[in-house]
Amino acid sequence: MQTVDVLVVGAGLAGLHTARLLARQDLDVLVVDRRRSLSAGIRTTGIFVRRTLDDFDLPGHLLGPGVRDVLLYPPSRRAPIRLTSDRDEYRVADMAGIYEHARHAAEAAGARVLLGLRYTGSTEQTATFEHAEPVRARFVIGADGARSRVARDLGLDVNRRMLVGAELIHPVASATSAPAFHCVLDPRVAPGYLGWVIDDGRHAHVGVAGYPGAMRAGVRHLLDTFAADAPGVVAPAGPVERRGGPIPVGGVLRRIACPGGLLVGDAAGAVSPLTAGGLDPCLRMSELAATVTADYLRTGDEQLLRRYDGGTFRARFRGRLLLRQVLAGVRSPAAAEAAVAALRTRAGRAVAARVLFGDGSFPDVAPGWR
Repeated sequence: MQTVDVLVVGAGLAGLHTARLLARQDLDVLVVDRRRSLSAGIRTTGIFVRRTLDDFDLPGHLLGPGVRDVLLYPPSRRAPIRLTSDRDEYRVADMAGIYEHARHAAEAAGARVLLGLRYTGSTEQTATFEHAEPVRARFVIGADGARSRVARDLGLDVNRRMLVGAELIHPVASATSAPAFHCVLDPRVAPGYLGWVIDDGRHAHVGVAGYPGAMRAGVRHLLDTFAADAPGVVAPAGPVERRGGPIPVGGVLRRIACPGGLLVGDAAGAVSPLTAGGLDPCLRMSELAATVTADYLRTGDEQLLRRYDGGTFRARFRGRLLLRQVLAGVRSPAAAEAAVAALRTRAGRAVAARVLFGDGSFPDVAPGWR
């Protein structure tokens, strides 16, 4: 049986980034993922916001053109609200390429990455896998998604409030204008959330998300219906890819660390409750997680794990949780029309611009942790 300092379950952005940082501190790190290819099973649109682009060294050749315009549509799709920033606010990434880049960076730092290895559980520092020898690990990091098996095995909190999302990716027919981010608030196709269209310079991403209990027609049917006449899509060819999966929107979980391990990314609920954006918090929390893990393994002091406390993070985004409840309560087209009408006011536009173009990060991890 092999022994490692840290076992990271899940080779998404959170898991690979955490593994790279730990390996750089001379820890023996093993990353496992049940997928045989990192280009399979991608669940995110891959939208990076400006604050992430400013603070992290992302490969520019894997990012699409900057997006400055956001158009907010009511259910009628008439007279959208256009919000324009004087800076590039969003760029859509080639996520398969981003994952491969993150994998190479983790391996260059000294971590080992094994694909096609399905984690089946862990007890008393021993992790088991399907059709493979068990691994003894001093610490286990769950980067295994919204429905984390590692969280359950470690006795940590699990996500209970989730949206389900689905997305089609089409080739962009032609670059006739600057790319924009189109958002449609319509509970008939995206109950509790919205439909969206954004492009990465090569492909248009057309998606919907909402509460599964309210998606009576099924997310795939609603997506196909929305995509048939979604705004911002110019004569698309057939989709080249479908994506989908659960999106935790209950906020960072309270108990996300214990002496046996901790959670990062979607497993920790590190997704904005309001916008459902998860790439920025995944990177920021991964940096804190790596710092806390390394210090704990070096000293054995369990008090250090208190620095990675979900309850502290939750106190910093009460407003987002409140707005999530408001958005979840928009259940009829008439209510959605009224909500968009409220955003047309000066105060409403200011609130929308603050949410969409704000300078803050989620969660607001203090610079000292980084």
